[in-house]
Amino acid sequence: MNTVIIKYPGGNVQSVTFALQRLGLSPVISDQHEVIQAADRVIFPGVGEAATAMRHLRERRLDELIPRLRQPVLGICLGMQLMCRHSEERDTPGLSIFDTEVVRFTGKSIKVPHMGWNQLYNTKDWLKTGIEGIFAYFVHSYFVPLNSNTVAQTTYDLPFSAALRKQNFFAVQFHPEKSGEAGGQILQRFLQQEFQP
Repeated sequence: MNTVIIKYPGGNVQSVTFALQRLGLSPVISDQHEVIQAADRVIFPGVGEAATAMRHLRERRLDELIPRLRQPVLGICLGMQLMCRHSEERDTPGLSIFDTEVVRFTGKSIKVPHMGWNQLYNTKDWLKTGIEGIFAYFVHSYFVPLNSNTVAQTTYDLPFSAALRKQNFFAVQFHPEKSGEAGGQILQRFLQQEFQP
């Protein structure tokens, strides 16, 4: 399977690469449009700050390419947030794949960023079977509220979206590449997902 990881400064590229290699894949890391378009699967990882990442995507016109992709695409952490319409982080417009806002945790009784292992629940769609109740690793200060595209949720002060799905676009707020066996299971689920554009 030809799997491409989108290359940009906000991407946690190496850890995602290692996770895919553990599953027997040899992913390609690229920001070239023709390479990304030719992939069977595309992974859009991310750590860091939204505005800087979006600026880099615009410079390479990846902000135009990513929403037009027809194969399954998986956004991870910041990648998921950038796939949304807008983020409160530095008032950053996103790719508008998911028509929802990204907002900051503000609860007085919680620490920000949210870091640690949280349980996934209310799983459905591509995460329905065998994923309910597993723990995944989260590191983030901003989150996606529950919405019509939510396919898994967790709670940190309040319930929020742990995963999203819309047509060929899949996304997770947690880091499957840092979530051990459970994370590998979720990556494998994405890689095996059947999808006809």
